Amino acid sequence: MSSLIRLDATDNVATAIRPLEVGTDGATELIPRGQKMAVEAISKGAEVRKYATLIGYAAEDIPAGALVHTHNLEYRNVNRAYEFSTNLREMATPDTVDTFMGYRREGGKVGTRNYIAVLTSVNCSATAARRIAEYFTPERLAAYPNIDGVTAFVHGTGCGMADAGDGFEALQRVMWGYARNPNVVGVLMAGLGCETNQIDWLMEAFGLTPGPLFQAMNIQDVGGLGKTVSAGIAKIEGMLPLANDVQREPCPASALMVALQCGGSDAWSGITANPALGHACDLLVAQGGTGVLAETPEIYGAEHLLTARARTQAIGEQLIERIRWWEDYTARNKGVMDNNPSPGNKKGGLTTILEKSLGAAAKGGTSPLTGVYKYAETVRARGFTFMDSPGYDPASVTGQIAGGCNLVCFTTGRGSAFGSKPSPTIKVATNTRMYERMTDDMDINAGDILDGGVSVEAKGREIYEMFLRVASGEKSKSEAQGLGDYEFVPWQIGAVM
Repeated sequence: MSSLIRLDATDNVATAIRPLEVGTDGATELIPRGQKMAVEAISKGAEVRKYATLIGYAAEDIPAGALVHTHNLEYRNVNRAYEFSTNLREMATPDTVDTFMGYRREGGKVGTRNYIAVLTSVNCSATAARRIAEYFTPERLAAYPNIDGVTAFVHGTGCGMADAGDGFEALQRVMWGYARNPNVVGVLMAGLGCETNQIDWLMEAFGLTPGPLFQAMNIQDVGGLGKTVSAGIAKIEGMLPLANDVQREPCPASALMVALQCGGSDAWSGITANPALGHACDLLVAQGGTGVLAETPEIYGAEHLLTARARTQAIGEQLIERIRWWEDYTARNKGVMDNNPSPGNKKGGLTTILEKSLGAAAKGGTSPLTGVYKYAETVRARGFTFMDSPGYDPASVTGQIAGGCNLVCFTTGRGSAFGSKPSPTIKVATNTRMYERMTDDMDINAGDILDGGVSVEAKGREIYEMFLRVASGEKSKSEAQGLGDYEFVPWQIGAVM
């Protein structure tokens, strides 16, 4: 079956590397590239298996050689008996301590970038924040070469919401997390003054203290939009000399916290880029660093693989609690957990959420799960961790950066132009065809695992080494294009009132 990839001997489907005409490798009908072909007859109601795991059930009798996709493969809820801590694989201690050139911060954290952030408490102050940040053009910052930029992080909420509960708490964690991210050296918080999400409450709740590099103001107190913009510019001008007074210095790879992301997934995601990123995560964890997997709806059906890797049963149960929360959340909003894959995912060869999740979970490598966190919660554990978040990429990455991630690695099969600030995004293509089509956006091609004979381990090493280079200041493709100003999207939970 030279034109097919069968991932495990127990699988009853294989993936077509190229379009298969009738008669090629047993195909009884046209099998598009990236789609699944039955390698044996599958009776109606029988399990369909890929990755040696259930991905759905045959909706009808499927003969050997037939296309297996949405027309004949159905999803059903799976009741799992979870195992905890039964698959713990410890990472071997490396012979050398890897380093990168980073910015050391108070408290032991290390930045990979050096931004001044203008944070908004509410959408009503978004225009003021953008105008303040836009004043600081590259020409005006030329005298401050150690500052990567002044960036406004604006959003569409902050009022018309409950002043307690999941939504309010998540937004405050996002604001606090961005203010404390190690890639942020100075902060100006801008509000309107009468919003639900009061800046004073945030500062009190999280122990934020005003100072030369942390300031706040409200439009109503300052006296209107124009005065607020002028005052904000003056405040940041006062920060610039202090923010510039830093130098990169050698820092251990253990100081890296990498957000593990995917978007626009396809059939190759779980075969090339995601396992390669998983190996890069294992290399980082072996150095004492941290990888943060997220997107809870996109590990749904594969969470049992993570509970088996949980360092303790309590950690595994925290993950299951998040799964149960999502089941309730989707049900009360009249949604379903299998409202995934997306149309683009399906066109790329993914049929059910189980199939997509099995591939997505591969980004987390093989090391033990050391912690589970709520959305935008500070990630304190080292090693491989998980953060609860939506599958919507901008909202998910926003939570990971708020949690402390100073780098983002994003795999994609269909293609993505995503980028982020203040933590730069490295993008990995799952297939060579898309990499060549979107070469200005892709940093690494994992398609050569499929068509170039490169091993997953070698590609993982390549990704890991790029972690170190980008952390040291090398610009990723998305960063060079200036992406990240509009990708700040806090997850909005709850009613808008």
